[in-house]
Amino acid sequence: MKRPRKVLWIILSAIVLFFLFSIWYKFEYSMEITEPYQVNTPDFERKLLIATQGSAFKDSITNRIVSHYKSDSVFIKVIDVSLLKDMSPEEYSGIVIIHTWENWKPPFAVRQFIEKTMDQQEKMVVLTTSGEGTYHMKEVDAITGESNIKQVQDFADKIIARLTAIPKLN
Repeated sequence: MKRPRKVLWIILSAIVLFFLFSIWYKFEYSMEITEPYQVNTPDFERKLLIATQGSAFKDSITNRIVSHYKSDSVFIKVIDVSLLKDMSPEEYSGIVIIHTWENWKPPFAVRQFIEKTMDQQEKMVVLTTSGEGTYHMKEVDAITGESNIKQVQDFADKIIARLTAIPKLN
């Protein structure tokens, strides 16, 4: 009788430890929410949507992209990736999605948006960051890498180069 009870305690302890680890991991590595903002007037013909997650790395990249385009006649809307479900991609000349690979997959809102807009991939630029720097959705030609603050300029330059190739944005 003692042996089954001991095994049960070991299993319950493992479940509790896993649950506590999951909570810690989510708290430690989850992204902050990005506050939406706009640059320039929505009346401009060229429009750029940037959907991102809050972190020093992603904020720095977003700021460099915004700085690059803000003096042009381009309307820029920056949102959190969780708001992608409310966006109409047809309204934008270019779309940038910057997200972290979380729990071995992209955030649900990103996956849902990409699947919904497969016919508009030519105007999208996706940056996927992960611990190894190689993960991305198979159906997306994403820029991939680690969230290394020393590489902000390199990633911003790659994104801007891809945006420059979008005819309706330039």
